[in-house]
Amino acid sequence: MTTSTRTWAERAAALDAADPLAGLRDRFLPAPDVVAYLDGNSLGRPVADAANRLGEFLRQSWGERLIRGWTEDGPDGPWMDWPGRVGDRIAAAALGAAPGQTVLGDSTTVWLYKLARAAVDAATADDPARRVIVAFADDFPTDRYVVEGIAAERGATVRWLHADLAGGVTAEQVAAAAGPDTALVLLSHVAYRSGWLADAPAIAAATRDAGAYLLLDLCHSAGSVPLALDDWGVDLAVGCTYKFLNGGPGSPAFGYLRHGLQERLRQPIQGWMGRADPFTMGPGYQPAAGARHLVSGTPPILAAVPLLASLDLLEEAGVSAVRTKSVALTEFALELADEWLAPHGVQVISPREPGRRGGHVTLHRPGFRDTVDQLWARGVIPDYREPDAIRIGPAPLSTSFTEVHDGLAVLRDILDGGA
Repeated sequence: MTTSTRTWAERAAALDAADPLAGLRDRFLPAPDVVAYLDGNSLGRPVADAANRLGEFLRQSWGERLIRGWTEDGPDGPWMDWPGRVGDRIAAAALGAAPGQTVLGDSTTVWLYKLARAAVDAATADDPARRVIVAFADDFPTDRYVVEGIAAERGATVRWLHADLAGGVTAEQVAAAAGPDTALVLLSHVAYRSGWLADAPAIAAATRDAGAYLLLDLCHSAGSVPLALDDWGVDLAVGCTYKFLNGGPGSPAFGYLRHGLQERLRQPIQGWMGRADPFTMGPGYQPAAGARHLVSGTPPILAAVPLLASLDLLEEAGVSAVRTKSVALTEFALELADEWLAPHGVQVISPREPGRRGGHVTLHRPGFRDTVDQLWARGVIPDYREPDAIRIGPAPLSTSFTEVHDGLAVLRDILDGGA
C-alpha cells in the first residue's frame, strides 16, 4: 500500500469520525459480501426496522384487523387514508410542500402519464393553440416515452431540448423554447445520467412566464436534495421512493399537484378509489375533493410499510443535513477520481460545481460495461449507464466515506490491471 493510499484512507476515516449522520448507518441491514454499495441513486439499502414493521403489520394490522383495517383507525390511520397521509409525510420530509398536495400510489410511469396528460388537457382546453410539450432529449427513457405517447394521443408535438453529456437543461433554454404554443414543460430535477441539478425556481418562473404548466421528475432528488415545491411555484411533480427514500424494490411512487390546480386539472385514469364517495358504487365518476382524486385504484398498503421506516430516519436526520453530507461524499469521490482514475483516461461527466450537482457522480471511459462486471464480482456495486458510464451514487444515510474510498480503490486496482 502506498503512502498516498494510506493518506486517503486516513482522510476517509477522519471524515467518518466527524460525520453527524454516522450513527444512522447502523440502522440499515448489512450486506456481508459487499465492500462498497455505491448505487443508492438506483436502489436504496433496506432499513433494518423495515423487517420488524412488516412482521408487525402482517400479525396485527392485517392479521388481526383484516378488512376492517381499511376503515378502522390504526397506528398509521385507516388504510384508506394512507395515500394522502403518507404523501404528506413525504411532502414534509423531502419536498418542501404543504399538506394536501402529495399522494402515494402507482409507479412513476403511471404518475407521469396521469399528471402530464391532465396538464396537457387543461392547457389545450383553455387555449387550443397550446399543443407543444417541452422535454429533454436525454431525459430518463420513461419520461420521453410518456410524453411521446401523450403527444400522439392528443395531437400535440414534443419540442426537444438538448445538452452535452455532462450537463442538463437550463432556465434560459426553457425560456427560449416555451411560449404561447406550449402546454407543458417536463424535466427531471436531477438528470439521471450526469447528475446535473436543474435550477428549478428559475425554470418554474420561465414556464410560468410562458403560460405553461411545469412537471418535475424528482426521482433522483427526493430524499437527497432539499426541495421547496411550494415556494418555487412548481405545478406538478412525481417521484419514486426506492432510491434515496429507501422504500424497496418497486415501492410506490408519489404525485404532487399544487393546491391552486386541484379543482382545475383532472387526471385521466378515473378509478373508484378517487371518487368522492367510493363505497356508493354509483354510476358516473365524481372526483373526490383536493388531491384525493389523483388516486385511481387500491393503494399499495403493504409496499408502503418499509417506506414508513425510512421516512422516520429522514425526518430524524433532516434533508439539509443529508444534502450537506451528499455534497461532501460526491466531492470526496471527485477528488479520488482525479487522483486515481484520471491517469487511466477516466473522465468525470458530472458538474464540478456542488450547486449544480445532485447526489451522484458519473465517470466515463470506453469499456466500462465490462469493468462494472468486475467491480460487482469484487463486492463493489455502482451501476452502469450508456454510453460507457459508471454512476457513483453514495446514499448519505447509509454510505460512509470509507466505503467510497474502498470502492474507488478497487476500481483503481482493476484499471491498474492488479488483483
